[in-house]
Amino acid sequence: MRNFVYTSHPSRIVFGTGTVSQVHEEVERLGCSRVLLLSTPSVAKAAARVRDVLGDVIVAEFDGATMHTPVEVTERALDVLREHSADCLVAVGGGSTTGLAKALALRTDLPQLILPTTYAGSEVTPVLGETQDGRKTTVASPAILPETVVYDVEFTLGLPVGLSVTSAVNAMAHAVEALYAPQANPVIDAMALDAIALSARALPALVAEPSDTAARADLLRAAWLAGTCLGSVGMGLHHKLCHTLGGAFDLAHAATHTVILPHAMAYNAPAAREAMSRIADALGVPDAPSGMFDLITSLGGPTSLRELGMAEADLPQAARLAVATPYPNPRELTPTGIESLLRDAWQGRRPTVPAAHGVVSDVERLTAQVVESFADAPDPRGRQLLSDLVRHLHHFVTSNDVTESEWEQAIDFLTRTGQISTSTRQEFVLLSDTLGVSSIVDLLTHSRTPQTTPSAVLGPFYTDGPPETAQGGDISQGVAGTPLWADILITDTDGRPVPDAVTDVWQANKDGFYDVQLPELDGPVLRGRLRTDAQGRLRFWTTLPAEYPIPDDGPVGQLLQAVERHPYRAPHLHFMISAAGHQRLVTQLFVKGGHYIDSDTVFGVKEGLIVDFTPQVGPTPDGRAVDGEWRSLQFTFRIARLADGPAH
Repeated sequence: MRNFVYTSHPSRIVFGTGTVSQVHEEVERLGCSRVLLLSTPSVAKAAARVRDVLGDVIVAEFDGATMHTPVEVTERALDVLREHSADCLVAVGGGSTTGLAKALALRTDLPQLILPTTYAGSEVTPVLGETQDGRKTTVASPAILPETVVYDVEFTLGLPVGLSVTSAVNAMAHAVEALYAPQANPVIDAMALDAIALSARALPALVAEPSDTAARADLLRAAWLAGTCLGSVGMGLHHKLCHTLGGAFDLAHAATHTVILPHAMAYNAPAAREAMSRIADALGVPDAPSGMFDLITSLGGPTSLRELGMAEADLPQAARLAVATPYPNPRELTPTGIESLLRDAWQGRRPTVPAAHGVVSDVERLTAQVVESFADAPDPRGRQLLSDLVRHLHHFVTSNDVTESEWEQAIDFLTRTGQISTSTRQEFVLLSDTLGVSSIVDLLTHSRTPQTTPSAVLGPFYTDGPPETAQGGDISQGVAGTPLWADILITDTDGRPVPDAVTDVWQANKDGFYDVQLPELDGPVLRGRLRTDAQGRLRFWTTLPAEYPIPDDGPVGQLLQAVERHPYRAPHLHFMISAAGHQRLVTQLFVKGGHYIDSDTVFGVKEGLIVDFTPQVGPTPDGRAVDGEWRSLQFTFRIARLADGPAH
């Protein structure tokens, strides 16, 4: 059994997009009416938004916050505070502004409200680092902890990619050291691992697309979690080194954290193997220190103290300062060991950890060689994807101790998958679908436009250029089945109809076959291309779709049989909607109450796509004569406008 003590810190957290609008209300909630607004020139735009929201409750401003919180800057801000009798501190910015707010609160006991613009995480800690006479000291006190933190994702959108990377790695450092802290406990462990995994997933997405709000939101949430770790347990070697380098040698705070973190992890790894194993799992790599270094490298982050401007001659002094005062750390600290660490960090060497078995070191060396072979790839995103693919694939092989015969079976499986694929049968798409990869990519894509109709996998049976079908036409072209009348409305996310939206529809017949699976058919059936009218409507006839098995006579079917999984898909209609100035939507509508709704073999069913295909008898909407039962489908699709495209 694991004994532990956990103490929570009473900060109020307001998280979301556009939350700056709540700042005035939050100040009132603190019982305050005279705000000193703290910022820096680099966040002037964000400060202006806060100024607009707070209005005349701002009695003074100070935009001179400085890195490492020099005491002389705090004293100048304190003069402004006292001159205007402020009763509340509102800070906009990163760690420098937050540090100034904390320093003022420590001296005055005034409440603080912080609006972070970076991912530092210090806004949720009762810890303050101040610099005086070239020496940085740390103090912890409940009076330092900000009362309220307002996280607004929009405030991070303007943070340059380089600063975003170093700031996020700074936050990851809090989470890493929390896992081997003497006060570590299950609550903080869970937060730390979540923060590391969120950051490792979101950072590559942010580098690829800096305006990705979903990635920005994940990083901001990770910063909150990591900051909570920092405020709840003690930190070790990494933080001591970074404070030493920042305070004594004036190195940039977040960039220093980014350079030092992999090397501090490598130093502590022999004494913290369980923590490093959990960090490696969160990163999705076989080795945590080298995996962290590789992640930073792939993101274009700094990897050497030399590039930050530190002189090699200062390394011995930095090592002596770092071990001058005892502090908890998993591995014993020695001047020689710390100087060696700093020399590796100064050179920017990829860290290595002594392995338990020589074979593991050989594997790591081989993985590094393969990753390095992509270093000159001209496309950064391609380089990142290939490098991560190799790391994950090598990790899979080593962690499962894959044998030569097992790998030969895998190669044979992939070979047969390629050999059976044709222009009308995409076995690799089936493989992606049945392993859930297609649905994961779909979920990640849809998460960036949450106000739209949920998307779904394309599937292997789409063919380009289906027959043009007029409003009210019948895409079944006489194929037997229960008649289905579809009345569809397509709007944007504000409910405005989208005219002339090109909509491809396709489906299986009543026996569960698509036309491309039936060579006896002459031409395409149960598929068509329609266009919405001026009101965003389209109407057509077809037949009620049925459940069906995906092709199971090839390698994918054999895989499903081997693990005793059924091959069936729930009954559905496919839609692909394209309109000028809007994002394309690929999705499916599933028959409510249909078979396999809860066990669709490609994991494609989403709650928002399960709809009524209502049984009807009697007259039809367009007067078509139908004997017996027919079905009616009514649905509204919502599609997103492109940020730079015209809205219809």
